[in-house]
Amino acid sequence: MDMTVNNKTAPIVTFSRHRIATDGQGITSLVIFHGCPLRCKWCINPYTFDPKSERTDMTPEELYDKLKIDELYFLATGGGVTFGGGEPLLYVDFIKHFREICGEKWHLCAETSLSVPWENVEKAAECIDMFYIDCKDTNPEIYRSYTGKDNSLMLENLEKLLKIIPSERITVRVPLIPEYNTDEDRQKSKKLLSSMGVTQFDLFEYKIKQIYR
Repeated sequence: MDMTVNNKTAPIVTFSRHRIATDGQGITSLVIFHGCPLRCKWCINPYTFDPKSERTDMTPEELYDKLKIDELYFLATGGGVTFGGGEPLLYVDFIKHFREICGEKWHLCAETSLSVPWENVEKAAECIDMFYIDCKDTNPEIYRSYTGKDNSLMLENLEKLLKIIPSERITVRVPLIPEYNTDEDRQKSKKLLSSMGVTQFDLFEYKIKQIYR
């Protein structure tokens, strides 16, 4: 996938307001970007990489104008905006500009696979308060079987990220994926990630129907 994007706008599929304790602390709005470097077999948002999916190219200012109605909720609960997708770090310059507009009081999160160039991750570390990293599995064969890609970039980026921000700003999601890994695999992943310095994990099991193969 071409990772060169327009810095002034980003393709946004949709956004969801008033989310509670699902995409970060407090009350949040989830913003879904179009575009993803992975092709996960059980992807919950396959429309984010479908070229026919409807999306709107927005500037950071336009997005802010749509979300600022909930500023009172964000400030009262410590919430804000969570960027997801797809892969939000494909649009890191957009996110940095959005941070400049909304200010420091909004809590900004990113749900990311880290399967982007390191320079994107490094820029994101300057403006994202909390990273939710979708690890899938640290076993390269399992990862490739499930995502169609190699996991070395994700692991390299995670290792570098842990060196420049506190581990408390990172939660790594390690799912149990039916047909692809086992709980033993997941525990091996957690052990490796812990040795890298990860301290916060989200362990869960996929319970969605398969919608992409």
